[in-house]
This record gives sequence, C-alpha cells and structure tokens, in this order.
Amino acid sequence: MAIIKQYDKRSGITYAYESHSYWDPEKKMTRAKRKLIGRVDPETGEIVPTDGRNRKCKTVAMDSADYKKMYEKLLKKYEAQETLIESLKKQIKGLKGY
Repeated sequence: MAIIKQYDKRSGITYAYESHSYWDPEKKMTRAKRKLIGRVDPETGEIVPTDGRNRKCKTVAMDSADYKKMYEKLLKKYEAQETLIESLKKQIKGLKGY
C-alpha cells in the first residue's frame, strides 16, 4: 500500500489517498483501489482526516469555543426563522381579511 497525493484543479485542494494495487485477470494488468484518507494542509503538509464530504472526522474533538460559536450561529438562525414566521403569520391574517 502507498499514500497518493492528488491535486484537484477545480477546488485547489490536495487530497491524500491510500492506494492498494491488485492484479486484474480480465484486463491482464494491475489496477489500483483507492480510499480517501483526508485533505493535505497546504501550510504544514499534514493530512487532515475527512469523511469524503469535506467534513472533519467525528473522531476530532471540539473544544468549548467551538460549541459556543455553534450555539451562537444556531441562535441567530433560530431568531431569523422566528422573524420570518411572524411576518408570514401577519401576511396570512391580511389575506384572510379580504
């Protein structure tokens, strides 16, 4: 097995794959199966594990600052949805009155 680094021109990200070579008897040639390991950090050159959808693995622990940011983000989203719901309720009342 080997680790292959492949650059994606569209996104500008380098991905790291675990490559396993095997013999294909039908085509009579070697083939390779690849499994995504993660992204390559351009600054440090380290491989950052991902789950294939450009998200960090669940094994990476979040610290309390991340939870606070997530909470604040969700709170803003909730407030925006509440405002939208109230305005839609007013529009419905106005339409029923006609």
